Amino acid sequence: MPDRLGDKVRLQHIMDAIEAIEGYTADTDLKGFVGNPMMFDATLRQLEIIGEASNRLSEELLTNNADVPWARIIGLRNLVAHEYFGIDDLTIWNVVKLNLPPLKEKVRLMIKAQD
Repeated sequence: MPDRLGDKVRLQHIMDAIEAIEGYTADTDLKGFVGNPMMFDATLRQLEIIGEASNRLSEELLTNNADVPWARIIGLRNLVAHEYFGIDDLTIWNVVKLNLPPLKEKVRLMIKAQD
């Protein structure tokens, strides 16, 4: 069954979540990130949103964008939601600083292609 919101809305949810995380973490380093529970928790929540929105994208969009690690994105969401005491701070920091910037660019292009 197709998602009632559709790919463009879900992609925008992903973009909004990435931009929120960028805002939270713009002026900090790993020590500041880990030392600020509110920033860390807010980031985890946005990563959940990214994973949930990714999980609801159409098979067509996922297949056409197979270079995006969708299974890893969704898996991180599941880890954050269900194994929250086992989350490694450095792993989350690396996701934020290394993985989200290229994902943001790919999502931007996918949104543009939906127009």
